[in-house]
Amino acid sequence: MRIADQASRAESLSRLYVELSACRRCPGMQGPPVHGEAVISPVMMMGQAPGTREIQRGMPFCWTAGKTLFRWFESIGVDEPAFRRSVLISAVCRCFPGKNPKGGDRVPDAGEVDRCTGWWRSELALARPRLIIPVGRLAITQLMGPRRLHDVIGAQWPYLSPAGLEADLIPLPHPSGASTWFKMEPGKALLARALALIDAHPAWEEVRAALG
Repeated sequence: MRIADQASRAESLSRLYVELSACRRCPGMQGPPVHGEAVISPVMMMGQAPGTREIQRGMPFCWTAGKTLFRWFESIGVDEPAFRRSVLISAVCRCFPGKNPKGGDRVPDAGEVDRCTGWWRSELALARPRLIIPVGRLAITQLMGPRRLHDVIGAQWPYLSPAGLEADLIPLPHPSGASTWFKMEPGKALLARALALIDAHPAWEEVRAALG
């Protein structure tokens, strides 16, 4: 019964991604929308928004930041190919926000974030993960409210979705090459602590065990 239920939810997730691919709700965002594989997993990772390379390749975290991120996960037993097929990869926004005139990528505005919220909430409802890994300040804010990285990274937090789903949150910093937060103390130590918590979480152990 459990296998049949997972197959049904995976099929629903695939249909959701067909709808997502057709979304053009935000004229200020540059598409097409990006999503990961339709994976029903006990672990869900939530990023911020794709960059230009992700839009071109239609794959989340496929460039410089992704290389750093997947090195982190490989250090706790799950390499990039395994992660992509075993963990649900979500994001706050699915299209590229464009460049900030002052440098870097533009942060999506409140309306853009709000219009994209239904996609990740639908993923959450279908996958029912027991562990959610928000990556970066924007993702952390969606799940925990505005918080300083120093105050939340390196610890595990409870999460209750509006639909009543309970899960654990273990936040990570964004792995952007422009960021020095995770390369200097206390960020470096807090990142190591967060990865150790993920490594020890039963949902992550289940993913690892399924990989053989």
